[in-house]
Amino acid sequence: MSSLTPLRRGIALFALALGGFGIGVTEFATMGLLPDIARDLLPGFEAAPTTGIAHAGILITAYALGVVVGAPTFAVLAARVSQTKLTFWLLGLFIVGTIASACMPTFGSLAVFRFIAALPHGAYFGVASLLAARIMGPGKQGQGIALALSGLTIANVIGVPLATWLGQIAGWRWAYAFVAVIFIATLVLGLAFLPRYPGNPERSPARELSALRNPRIWVMIAVGSVGFGGFFAVYSYIAEVTTRVAGMSPGSIPWVLGCLGVGMTIGNFIGGWASDRHLTRTIVIGFTLFIAVLVSYSLLATGPVSLFALVFALGLTSSTLVPSIQARLIRISDEAALLGAAVNHAAFNIGNSLGAWLGGMVIAGGLGYLAPGWVGAALATLGLMLALISIGIERRGRARNLNTVGIRVV
Repeated sequence: MSSLTPLRRGIALFALALGGFGIGVTEFATMGLLPDIARDLLPGFEAAPTTGIAHAGILITAYALGVVVGAPTFAVLAARVSQTKLTFWLLGLFIVGTIASACMPTFGSLAVFRFIAALPHGAYFGVASLLAARIMGPGKQGQGIALALSGLTIANVIGVPLATWLGQIAGWRWAYAFVAVIFIATLVLGLAFLPRYPGNPERSPARELSALRNPRIWVMIAVGSVGFGGFFAVYSYIAEVTTRVAGMSPGSIPWVLGCLGVGMTIGNFIGGWASDRHLTRTIVIGFTLFIAVLVSYSLLATGPVSLFALVFALGLTSSTLVPSIQARLIRISDEAALLGAAVNHAAFNIGNSLGAWLGGMVIAGGLGYLAPGWVGAALATLGLMLALISIGIERRGRARNLNTVGIRVV
C-alpha cells in the first residue's frame, strides 16, 4: 500500500469503476434498445410488437445466464491466480464478446454472444470489489464494494442513456461498439496503474468450492436471485412503459433511464456507507422500501411525472441492497471471498433472468406493461423473507456458540 502514490491509487480505483461502467452499459442498454433490436432482427415485429418485445427479452435472459455460469466458474478456476491478472483476463473476454455482439447478423447468434459477453461479469465485480477494498485499506469493505459498483450505477446516469441514444440514431450495433471502446480503455488504464498483487498458491478450486457447503451462502444466493428479480421485472420493459403507458416519445427513454441511474448511484453509496455500520439493518430496511416502491410503480406510473419519480425511487432502493447483500456474502464465505463476491452477481442475474421472464409472461398474457411491477413486488417480498431466514440462522448459530463456550467455561 505504501508504494502506491495518491495519484496511482486514484487512477487504479477509477479504472476498476470504469470497467463496472462498461458492464452497466452493455447490460442495461440492451433493455432500452429491445424495440430497436426486435424491429431489426425479428420478422413480423410491427404486426405484433407485444409478442416481439416478449421474445426479445431472451437477450436479457441469455446475458443473465452467462453471468450465472461465468461467475462461479472463474472464481473457482482462478483461486490461485493474482487478482490483478484475473482482472486483465476478464477485460479481454469482455472486449471480444462485445465486439462480436455488435457484428452478429441474426437474433440467435446475437443471443449466443450476449451469453459469452456475460461470462466475465460476475467474476469482474467480485475481483474488482476485493481489489478496491484492498487498495482503499482495512475496514472499508462496504465502501470498496460500492466504489467498484459505482461504475455500474453511474452507467445508468450517463452511459446507458448515451448508448441508447446512439443506438436509436445510428443503429443498436453502435451501442455495443461504444461499450467495446470503454472496455479497451479500462484494460489500458489497468495495465498501467493497477497494483500487481500476487496470487495465493495455498488456494485451490476444491478449497474454494468447499465454501458452498455453508447453507447460509445458499440462502443469500436465493435472496439475490429472487429478491432482486423484482427490479429486472420492471427495468426489462421500462422502454415500453415510457412510450405505451406514460405516452412519451422514444426520445424520452434515455431520460427515464438516466433518472433511474441517478437513483441507483445515490442508493449504491448509501448502501456501501450503511453496510459498514449495520449490515443486517440495511438489508431489512432496504427490502421494505423496495417493495413499497414496486407497489407504487404498479399503481401510479401512468404519466410522465409519476414515472420519473418512481423510477428514481426504484433505482435508489434497489441499489441500496446491492453492496449490503454482497458484503454479507463475502463475510459468510470466510476465506473464499472471491467466490462469495462473484456468486452475488450470479444471484442478481438469476434475478435478471427470472424477472425478465416473468415480466414478459404477464405482458404477453395481456395484463399490461405495468403488471411486471406486481411480479416484482411479489419477488421482493419473498427476497425479504429469505433474508430474514438467513439472519435468523446466523443469530441461532451465534447463540449456540455462546452456549457452548459458557458450558466449557463452567
